[in-house]
Amino acid sequence: MIKKIFFQSIFFNFFFLKEVFSAESGGMPQLNPEFWVSQVFWLTLTFGVLYVVLSKLILPKISANLELRKSQIQENVEAAEKQRENSESKLKEYDQIVLKSKLEAKDILKSAREKVLKDINSKKEILDKQIDEEINNAEKEIEMLRKSASGKINKIAIETSSDLIKKLIGTEVNSSSISAIVEDLSKRNGGKYYGS
Repeated sequence: MIKKIFFQSIFFNFFFLKEVFSAESGGMPQLNPEFWVSQVFWLTLTFGVLYVVLSKLILPKISANLELRKSQIQENVEAAEKQRENSESKLKEYDQIVLKSKLEAKDILKSAREKVLKDINSKKEILDKQIDEEINNAEKEIEMLRKSASGKINKIAIETSSDLIKKLIGTEVNSSSISAIVEDLSKRNGGKYYGS
């Protein structure tokens, strides 16, 4: 309030004191009260035109630009919000797909493992049967060889004994007596060597 009174008093001092600041007294000519009416006219006209130009031409463009920017910013914010929601939904879908894929991979791995174990077990059973058959065949062959071995050994013993006696004595001995001796020894000691 004091400032307002101070500026009003200065204005009225300039308006009523003509000679204090006039051009003739060496002061500023624009402060000469005889030119104040024309100065006020041109001041009013200039600022009026400036006000009309600003209020009707420039300020509406500025407000339109501000409104346009505001609407664009609002649209960008809304678009960003939609993009964020869309990306969140895509991320959730991606997480679900990854989880589903992991479960499917686990199921596939489990079924493949079960299938491989089943194949291994079936092949193992087949191989065990084949090995058992081979063992049985080998045991049969060994049993047959063991049974036939005593006869062959006796024959070889008879032939060897007759050849040795012939070389030692120089005469041939009856092969039936040699075979009787070998058979007798074979019966007595055969259990040790042939398991019978």
